[in-house]
Amino acid sequence: MLPNLIGFDALAMSAFFSEIGEKEFRARQLLRWIHQRQVSDFAAMSDLAMSLRGRLPSLARIAAPEVVRDHTAADGTRKWLLQVDSTNAVESVYIPERSRGTLCVSSQAGCVLDCAFCSTGKQGFNRNLSRAEIVGQLWLASRLLAESGLEGRAITNVVFMGMGEPLLNLEEVVPALRLMLDDNAYGLSRRRVTVSTSGVIPGMDQLRDECPVALAVSLHAPNDALRDKLVPINRKYPLAELIKACRRYLERAPRDFVTFEYVMLDGVNDSPQHARELLGISARIHCKFNLIPFNPFPDSGLRRSPPDTVRRFSEVLQRAGVTVTVRRTRGDDIDAACGQLAGDVADRTRRSAAGRVIPITEVHA
Repeated sequence: MLPNLIGFDALAMSAFFSEIGEKEFRARQLLRWIHQRQVSDFAAMSDLAMSLRGRLPSLARIAAPEVVRDHTAADGTRKWLLQVDSTNAVESVYIPERSRGTLCVSSQAGCVLDCAFCSTGKQGFNRNLSRAEIVGQLWLASRLLAESGLEGRAITNVVFMGMGEPLLNLEEVVPALRLMLDDNAYGLSRRRVTVSTSGVIPGMDQLRDECPVALAVSLHAPNDALRDKLVPINRKYPLAELIKACRRYLERAPRDFVTFEYVMLDGVNDSPQHARELLGISARIHCKFNLIPFNPFPDSGLRRSPPDTVRRFSEVLQRAGVTVTVRRTRGDDIDAACGQLAGDVADRTRRSAAGRVIPITEVHA
């Protein structure tokens, strides 16, 4: 199959043109056509030599995932189900706000980590997405939003908070990040691109060294005993080691804090005592907490914390001087809210007799 240039960063694009005997500046031209104008037809790239436009279709292609479903929620949130191969589809979500537009992208078909509150993990894991499949989500969303009449730059922020654990796919995620940051492509600020992890410490260190962007950590519990149940990878990378990794990351991060995401589960992790335990964590790392109302999905066995419980929990943290935000639920009427993305995945994960995913901790990027 011909190489898919939608996933080529600047170095890869330069190497491609060098191999076919063209000058390096052609790489910058093609990056702009593909990512700034969302053009996939080589013939339409008018500042390329006509002879080159004639050659390129036999040498390469520009292809994004195929849209299977396109839903818009009452609040304007838009979710796409995207076919990435004959057996797998993933989901991307666009969240419009007054001052910004955020695209939530997926990095894997499914997820191996099986966090208790996340619908994606319940369907298991099939494979990592390629860099073309990751960047293709941004390319496609930019094109479709422009076609729907949104003026200017509709997407100002990208978050790797869709399906999958990004730090278990860094071989593909890092080149995708570089494209998103490249001024000849999307030109996003490092502060406006966020990678979320459940706490894969080797991946945190690698991302810090290769392409540090804003970091969010799915915390969800203030102690190891509870986090072992809610976020099983904690059994391999416990909280003390996770906090040390966060401190290392901040040495090179574009922001001077880590965002800890904390899903509020009724009667599970939402008591004032849990909040007081979190103060011990906040004392060891410059951070802010993003409290997330749990978004139900079938057979989860979990409930959303009542608003008064969330308020009291937040007040404990705020009175101690900790920065706290409460995420507004968006797109839950189309199952596009946090933790609800499910897609359609050919599960290759080993499962127990009870049907629970057995985390494959030896999977690395």
